[in-house]
Amino acid sequence: MKESDTAEELGGMAAVDFRAAIFCAVRTFLPPQDGGFSVTTSDMKLNSMQDLLVAELQDLLGAEKQLAQALPKMGKAIAHSQLRDEVEKHARETAQHEQRLERCFQSLGVTPQPARSHGMVGLISAWMELEETEAQEDVRDAAIISSLQHIEHYEIAGYGCARAFAQVLDETEVAELLEKTLREEEGCDRRLSALAERFVNSEAEIHSR
Repeated sequence: MKESDTAEELGGMAAVDFRAAIFCAVRTFLPPQDGGFSVTTSDMKLNSMQDLLVAELQDLLGAEKQLAQALPKMGKAIAHSQLRDEVEKHARETAQHEQRLERCFQSLGVTPQPARSHGMVGLISAWMELEETEAQEDVRDAAIISSLQHIEHYEIAGYGCARAFAQVLDETEVAELLEKTLREEEGCDRRLSALAERFVNSEAEIHSR
């Protein structure tokens, strides 16, 4: 075997080991199965719009629970105090979002059951790869904003769809609760954009020269 082939093989093994390590680390952000995620894709039956609404709410509840565990760690990696304050604020909002989702389930007469949100797992694992990357602190903050906005856009899409499903089903209370959270998610996204545009991106560009 050529030396170059050996190096390539070892590099591939390292990549596999790193992905495995990331997967294991992401699992630390997931609540245990007992009292944690009790719904899987195989459990779902989508025979009505009501089923689809419940499935979306289950994914959102799982996503919020996963995010609630990830945000404090994200905050510790941030250099800019204003960005850290925004992440801490959104962590508080996330707790309220969980409570509103539980109220949605109650309004529908359904037991609140979080699903394992594969979308959120992917987004958090992408951030964790970033966390392991050597980076200049201002550049890292710019990257963290990007990661957070990917997460916010996922949630905005989910809450927007769930609200639309609730509206077509005339579930007014559910639609109103989802609308309130949707506006907060959109507000967080706008504030992150403002921080990036006002100083984070420009400082990252200057300090990385």
